[in-house]
Formats: sequence, C-alpha cells, structure tokens
Amino acid sequence: MATRAAQKRLTREYKSISENPPPYITAHPSESNILEWHYIITGPEDTPYHDGQYWGTLIFPPNYPFAPPAIRMHTPSGRFQPSSRLCLSISDFHPRSFNPAWEVSTILIGLLSFMTSEEMTTGSVSASETERKYHAARSRWWNSTGGGSHLKADRAAGKGNVKAGDGGHKFKSEWPEVDEQNWKWMKDNKVDAATGNKADNGASCRPQLGIAAGSGHQTHAVVDAVIQQRDAGQGWLFKNKLLLAGGLIFIYVLIARLLGEGGLQG
Repeated sequence: MATRAAQKRLTREYKSISENPPPYITAHPSESNILEWHYIITGPEDTPYHDGQYWGTLIFPPNYPFAPPAIRMHTPSGRFQPSSRLCLSISDFHPRSFNPAWEVSTILIGLLSFMTSEEMTTGSVSASETERKYHAARSRWWNSTGGGSHLKADRAAGKGNVKAGDGGHKFKSEWPEVDEQNWKWMKDNKVDAATGNKADNGASCRPQLGIAAGSGHQTHAVVDAVIQQRDAGQGWLFKNKLLLAGGLIFIYVLIARLLGEGGLQG
C-alpha cells in the first residue's frame, strides 16, 4: 500500500503527465493500484521502432519518491526481454542513485532514450534492425491478442498477468480505447489475429494444383509430371518438326518435277 506521501506525489504526477505528455509517451496508474503504472511508447521516426506500440509497466515502491520503480516492457521489441526487469540508473536495480526529484515523465524519457541507444544492460537484448522493424510492425497485434493467445480461453488472464498467453486481457483492461483502435487496425490491414501475419490480398492468376502448402517436393513432382504429359502429347511431331518440314518440301519439289515432265511430253 502506498504511503500518503507516495499517493500524493503520484496523483500530482498523473495530472502533470496527462496535461503535458512527453513526446511519444503516454502513461497512467492502474485504477486498482496507484503504485502500478502502465505506459505506451510510440516508436520515434528514424528508428527501427518507428510507429511501434510498446506497452510496459512501472511498479513503484510504497515509499516513492525515495526509491525507484521496477521497469518492464512487455511488448516484444528486439531491444528488451519482454516483461523482464530492466537494470537502469532510474530503476530499482540502483536505488542509491535515484533522485527523488525525478518524476514519472523523467523515468519514461530516460527509458525511451536508453531504448534508442545500443547500450546493453540486464534485461536488454541484441537484435538486427530488420528484427526490430518486424517486432514494431506486429506490436499492435501482440498487445491486443496477447501474442495470438486470445483464442485460447483456458489461458484467460489472472490479475497482474501481462505476458503472452493472457489473450490481451490485461492490455485491454488498461487501454480499452487503444485496444479498440488496434482491432480496427488489424481489420483494416487484414492482419490475421491468430498469427499476426497479413492475409494474401491478391488472388493468383495461375491455375491451382490443389497441393497442400509446404509440400515443396510434391509441387515439383506435379509440375514435372505436367511437363512430361505436355511433351508426350506433342510427342514426336513437336520434337522432329524440322525433319517433317524438310520432308514436305522434298515431296513438293518431287511432285512439281513429275508434273513438269508430264507437260513436256504432252
């Protein structure tokens, strides 16, 4: 339970960050616990995280601001291990270095700054720019479906469950309007809610062979068989067309000569 000082301080900070949110950042405390804050970082331009939606939590100690929060990012990003505590100078890994003058906005700006750097620490990971762009493109899907687990009712979220497998329930409970926007985005962009992949929009103009996906060897075998049937159908005539053409010319010349000789004799 938060102390009166923490309650007062966090209430004031919520008012401040709501009225003047830092660029790319939005945050609020949970309705049931003012010590549990949820944030969303929108990936800045000119970074591999551009337009990604990164959701995480700040869990403040009861004696805040005299001790720092635990910081986690739940959305896969290619920068941090999902839902792992991050070792930063502004996190609970370093309580002695925390400055009580720092606010929620200060902490989240520091997190964003670290995210867009390449510095490594406990809870961070190394990934390529391509991998990070891949996670950014799937971040809205991941947040609102719990990584595609929304179809599995037996994995319904328990209180505090924010990892993949909760069906997106925790995210929806904290960000209902954002969740609604995410589902609309998935529908508009034809994103498969089960996999996070975009559906194939274009119908193929090629004939379908009725072969199950992934059966590459079978596909080649059928194509080879079709080619063989085509060759067999055209058969000897197609392969020996030059010989046939020469024979027809020879017969034509022979007939012409015979007709010519007959005319002279007449």
